[in-house]
Amino acid sequence: VNDIEICSMKIESKITSRFARNVITSEAINRGNVHKEVVFDVELPKTAFITNFSMTIDGVTYSGNIKEKEVAKKQYEKAVSQGQTAGLVKASGRKTERFSVSVNIAAASKVIFELTYEELLKRHFGKYEMFIKVKPKQLVRIFEIEVDIFEPQGISDLEAEGTFITNDLQDILKKTSSGKKGSVSFRPTLDQQRMCASCSQSVLDGDLIVKYDVKRTTPDNLQIVNGYFVHFFAPTNLPNLSKNVIFVIDTSGSMSGREIQQTREALLKILDDIKHEDYFNFILFGSEVHTWKETLIKATPENLDEARNFVRSIIADGMTNLHGGLMRGIEMLNAAHEENLVPKRSASIIIMLTDGQPNVGVSNTEEIQTLVKKAIGGKYPLYNLGFGYGVDYNFLEKMALENKGLARRIYPDSDSALQLQGFYDEVSRPMLTDVELNYPENEISDLTKNYFKHFYDGSEIVVAGRFTDQNQNSLTVDVKGEGPDDALSFTTHQDAERTAKAFEEQQYIFGDYIERLWAYLTIEQLLEKRIAATGEEKENLTAEALDLSLKYNFVTPLTSMVVTKPEDLENQAGIADKPTEGRGVFTCVNKYFILMLVFLTIFVLQFPAAVAPSYTSALSPTWYTSVDGDPHFIISVPQKEDAICFNINENPGAVLNLIKDPVTGITVNGELIGDKKANNDSKIQNTYFGKLGITNKHLNLRLTVTPEKITVQNGAEKTGFTWLDSVTLQQEGLTLIINRKKNLVLSMGSGASFVIVLHQVWKKHPLHQDFLGLYTLDSGKLSKQTHGLLGQFFHPIDFTILEIHPGSDPKKPDATMIVKNNELTVTRGWQKDYRKDPKNGTDIPCWFVHNNGAGLIDGVHTDYIVSSLF
Repeated sequence: VNDIEICSMKIESKITSRFARNVITSEAINRGNVHKEVVFDVELPKTAFITNFSMTIDGVTYSGNIKEKEVAKKQYEKAVSQGQTAGLVKASGRKTERFSVSVNIAAASKVIFELTYEELLKRHFGKYEMFIKVKPKQLVRIFEIEVDIFEPQGISDLEAEGTFITNDLQDILKKTSSGKKGSVSFRPTLDQQRMCASCSQSVLDGDLIVKYDVKRTTPDNLQIVNGYFVHFFAPTNLPNLSKNVIFVIDTSGSMSGREIQQTREALLKILDDIKHEDYFNFILFGSEVHTWKETLIKATPENLDEARNFVRSIIADGMTNLHGGLMRGIEMLNAAHEENLVPKRSASIIIMLTDGQPNVGVSNTEEIQTLVKKAIGGKYPLYNLGFGYGVDYNFLEKMALENKGLARRIYPDSDSALQLQGFYDEVSRPMLTDVELNYPENEISDLTKNYFKHFYDGSEIVVAGRFTDQNQNSLTVDVKGEGPDDALSFTTHQDAERTAKAFEEQQYIFGDYIERLWAYLTIEQLLEKRIAATGEEKENLTAEALDLSLKYNFVTPLTSMVVTKPEDLENQAGIADKPTEGRGVFTCVNKYFILMLVFLTIFVLQFPAAVAPSYTSALSPTWYTSVDGDPHFIISVPQKEDAICFNINENPGAVLNLIKDPVTGITVNGELIGDKKANNDSKIQNTYFGKLGITNKHLNLRLTVTPEKITVQNGAEKTGFTWLDSVTLQQEGLTLIINRKKNLVLSMGSGASFVIVLHQVWKKHPLHQDFLGLYTLDSGKLSKQTHGLLGQFFHPIDFTILEIHPGSDPKKPDATMIVKNNELTVTRGWQKDYRKDPKNGTDIPCWFVHNNGAGLIDGVHTDYIVSSLF
């Protein structure tokens, strides 16, 4: 593609005792006769930690260095001062993060990328799952996936399936399993990768999923290697406990339509799965709190039928009294235990579903957390499900973790009901409560979590630790828990010699796997504790997790990996951070603000052709907005990892207000120009911005930009430049950099900074004229009162996409968008971003809003027409 040939791509995974090390290696060659950009773009599981990345270009290796975030930021800023920058990692889906890095290499040069990441595979529904994203984006001469599994307990039920596997590829996906070893391989030839015999497109686009379990002759398995141990606990032949479950459901107005319909659908399926020995109830909260029954009731056939009728009648209306609904559920469950309305040996849980934020009754989230924690008192877990992106996920997660539960995001999509039901299935079969694994205190240090409120059938408890004496080679563990009939208690013993005997096949093992498993699990749990911690406790947890992250070379939320590249060919250094599940708008703003300033530094200190990273860069500015082309607007919505686009069709000569901030005094207007002559074949004539006027009335500054010249007016004094100049102008309240024949960067006072891109066409072109594009950098510096066709989108905006279906163009599906309480028909398409390539642009996927942005912009587009540029 574009003279870049991917010669080979290999994905190698070694799994030893559930701990997986994955290495992705890709080799590419520039077949062109000029230097070209090569992109290494892969997706990896959100649960994984990156541990290493390198690029080898013509025999010279450039490695990533993992450092504390602040240290990495300083190194990154040093690279920025040399005109280099790029973000590398971003969340890209429900289960995945995208790692993307690009490098310019000379003609005929070769680059080898190598990325390593590690993760502990969790057991769900009786299986461990390895997830590999397969998407090479072009035919690859040598494409290989090799997964080698070694489990000392023995492997059972090895499965492998690919969403992209056709009948022709079925035989190429090979799996073998024998005793302790298992392997999965996939090696399609070039022709087998083709969509059809004469196609150049690759059929490889989807997920490869490897699942397996281990043989279990005992309830647990203990392994000791080099002074560390790991203890796996998953009894299989125990009866299930009866459970007491209260569903606390948000029925506020924002849940109306598809969300409440999917919630009803999921609850009806759950009612089909509830066991007759279980107890349950429903609590609904909108502006008021409503209960189905006054107490928990047994799941008899008659009660279940009545419950189904109740669920079918649930409607959404009103505000969000989250505190009232949750407290009613807690009080009901507490009363059921105190009054012996439920079996003594049973498992109690509360599952809350909400799509918004509390706004009735107690609405302060910290106060709600305190009250809920006090009311539950550690007696049972709280599971919080956040429907969509309007929730305060940080609040839901913190409250769940404080109460021995967890939070899960339910993605608004056609399968939302299945997501809800799937979560219930995970917690629907409790086998034990109050599980405690006790290790000799004088022998063990740095123990991971060893108490678990519930153990669910099909899951697994994992505990790891370090011996105080590194030479110790044996361990005795006492395990206790409460079952449906009596207490469970047993003792297990293991020594290093027995473990070593189980690990005779050394080729399947990466030597320090148990130590790294311990480090991974410890960091994961420290970061989880840190979410709910405050003050000195949070500082201590942060310091401990950071030390381990650095020692074991993990990219975690506390560390970053700086990737340096060759300094020639306008290459860009990059920084890789670990994304976290959405923490809400305000955290995102803080997270990205540094990069907004960094982008400004790029332009000020050096002016490469690539003036900024492409839109798909991980750390693009949070509220990045632009207008360019004829004229099309791109609005980034970072919490969706997506964008909205719209065009404005107006007559040449019209002046549009793009940005107006009464607080900073900054106004940006643009005047439209048309083609040299009208295109009689087109109903809508092309228009572009031929003149931009930027004002800061507080500083009495005006800037006029056309494709021919740039004029700065400071009071009565005027200064003029042309696009042939290379200029750095600094005066009070103004910094202006003209990057000859490419772009200019402008900063006025303490307000936002702007980049104006020059588009030049062939002077003798029969139709087109030179025009301008406007890109806003650190829009966070503008006030909340900012408005205008662009300015209104500097504030957070959310939307929901429903009912994706084929449109008039087979390549561009239509959908329904819910935005600003409007229901719009939108089309999936692309718009051009010209920051990186002013000539050809970069295609940015977005949802296109028709009719001059009607329903998305405030008012109608003619409201933004003003009489003059200033």
